[in-house]
Amino acid sequence: MNISNGFSINASALTAQRLRMDVISSNLANAETTRARIENGQAVPYRRKTVVLSPQSESFEGMLRAQMNGETAGQGVRVAAVKEDSSPLKQVYNPTHPDANAEGYVYMPNVDVTKEMVDMIAATRSYEANVTAINASKAMIMKALEIGR
Repeated sequence: MNISNGFSINASALTAQRLRMDVISSNLANAETTRARIENGQAVPYRRKTVVLSPQSESFEGMLRAQMNGETAGQGVRVAAVKEDSSPLKQVYNPTHPDANAEGYVYMPNVDVTKEMVDMIAATRSYEANVTAINASKAMIMKALEIGR
């Protein structure tokens, strides 16, 4: 196994989690945005976005074969896509809102602030775990170099 392989795997995870935190921040910032874009002359509310992560290697079978043949197995993680959540928008009764329809309802974004905060905590913890893994790898390499003195 290559010494830098662990660093590249953790670095890919750091990059993915950073993007995940950015998308969650965007969701939180737009939790009340009723005019995210215009479609057919109508204002459309912001839709929650999610990050889809996938392994950089093709399949578990491919990783297993590589490991059994003595090749480098893990390749890290990559962002496969950033998708819009298709769950329905929230309807709120507010007849004084400029975007209210004829019945007085306003379509609000499908962003649940509590869920976003939980996702942010999970992404932050994952980021911290990968930083810890990088620091542990660095410490092991430094100890190995000290053996040679």
